[in-house]
Amino acid sequence: MLVLGLARSGRAAAAALERRGAEVVRAGRELGNDGELELLDGTELLVKSPGVPREAVLVAEAERRGVPIWSEVELGYRLLEPRLLGVTGTNGKTTTSKLLGVMLGAPVAGNVGRALTDLDGRVAPGDRIVCELSSFQLEDVHELACDVAVLLNLEPDHLDRYKSFEAYRDAKLRIFERARAKVVPRGLGLEGIEFSAADPLPAEPLIPGAHNRENAAAATVAARAAGASEEAIAHALRTFPGVPHRLELVRELNGVRYVNDSKATNVAAALRALATYEREPVHLILGGSIKGESFAPLAAALGANVKTVYLIGETADELAAAIPDAIPAGDLAAALRSIEAQPGEIVLLSPACASYDQFRDFEERGEEFRRLVQNLTG
Repeated sequence: MLVLGLARSGRAAAAALERRGAEVVRAGRELGNDGELELLDGTELLVKSPGVPREAVLVAEAERRGVPIWSEVELGYRLLEPRLLGVTGTNGKTTTSKLLGVMLGAPVAGNVGRALTDLDGRVAPGDRIVCELSSFQLEDVHELACDVAVLLNLEPDHLDRYKSFEAYRDAKLRIFERARAKVVPRGLGLEGIEFSAADPLPAEPLIPGAHNRENAAAATVAARAAGASEEAIAHALRTFPGVPHRLELVRELNGVRYVNDSKATNVAAALRALATYEREPVHLILGGSIKGESFAPLAAALGANVKTVYLIGETADELAAAIPDAIPAGDLAAALRSIEAQPGEIVLLSPACASYDQFRDFEERGEEFRRLVQNLTG
């Protein structure tokens, strides 16, 4: 067995296979062997981490040789034999997955941070698992079947990896292959149980924002399809506080609220954050690594309540072309030093970009914002 890519999911996949007695060869940039084609000699299976594109040398050669290529979630599904509740979409996946996990009292894995194969030995066949599924993970599934499959939304994203929005969409829609129940946004024209932000709910969600009410509606429909009680659903809606790096209130200092929305790695997510605070004065921090999106919709959505915009990262020049009044800051520390916020205003990190230019991932970016904010003095 060859495991390609040695981040969280790759390490978990290799460990799960070895627990089952398989002989595992590891490959990745960290080892400097991700271009060694001889690693495929005699290999019966390649397990590919989601961050590895299909154009990678070993993947392309495995495909040419007819070696099966599985994503880590495909491996996890076959090893664990769970009753899987899958959640995908451009935005809101982690919030909805975590909320659904609370409604069902089920573990949450996948793109959310804990690999599905990390649950090997911790769950029994037939146990319910909520699995956040990215388009990258869904590229290489073959038998994975969701008991309940949820699509939250579809908006342009990852256009640095996909040749078109249609290719990205097709990867997302693979979640519905072999699914027992399908949960879909109302008005998208897809077959399934529909939901919308306007749906009546058994309780109003604690987490703020119209987009989060939509996430709550999706989780409610999915939980009902999985057999959860109305009492359990209502309790989760009333008490679930949200997840880190998604409209996370880090601190209030001298009447100024500092909000960490580092998970807003695309324009659509940043637009949702702006809509949440459309009636409050905002100082906005944008920027990061390039994904191929247009920033024109973001520029058009900046209302009079957005007092200043500060730009960080490699997209700063592109963002400045779309938002001429924006202020180049370079990095988070410089942006926070420059912002002159008054009581009642909000400093919002909602980058609309990925983080790979300056950080390992959006979590590290959010943690750095949190650290910098906690160190601010009055």
